[in-house]
Amino acid sequence: MSVILTAQPLTKGDFAPYGSVIERYSEEEQTADNTYEINNGYAVRHHALAASQIEGGTVGMSIFRAKKRENPIALSVMEYHPFCTQAFVSMEGQDYVVVVAKAGTPPQSPDDLAVFYAKSHQGVQYAANVWHHPLLALGRDSDFLVIDRINGEGNNCHEIDITDWGVLIELEDVS
Repeated sequence: MSVILTAQPLTKGDFAPYGSVIERYSEEEQTADNTYEINNGYAVRHHALAASQIEGGTVGMSIFRAKKRENPIALSVMEYHPFCTQAFVSMEGQDYVVVVAKAGTPPQSPDDLAVFYAKSHQGVQYAANVWHHPLLALGRDSDFLVIDRINGEGNNCHEIDITDWGVLIELEDVS
């Protein structure tokens, strides 16, 4: 038997328990401290959208090539990283799906999962210890800029297999 989950639009407020949404500040959010002109007026800086946190190791930038997922998307594994935040930003102009569960105790069932539909202009940064599914690229194979801990001691990736939960995400209008 399958369990169908519905992706909700990715918003800063709804995603806050899991980390940060990386996108420009809306007009209502802009202040003189977080949005200002730079480079002689040829650019606007949206300052401090997210901050990397790391224990040991080094903050690094990598590119992950994620394979396109077919609709419906079958979930298989949840993972977390105890020593750092982990940020993902689409480099391909493609939308993607984000599946998370609260930090701490591993998710026990599909009821513990939250599913978000991320638009191509939105990145996400998972807080340390937040459970998340690996990248779920839509439309085509896609590159993502990943900012996380490289090097360092200790196991920074813990996984649980959820294949037997039979969780599917069905999306409308996936290109």
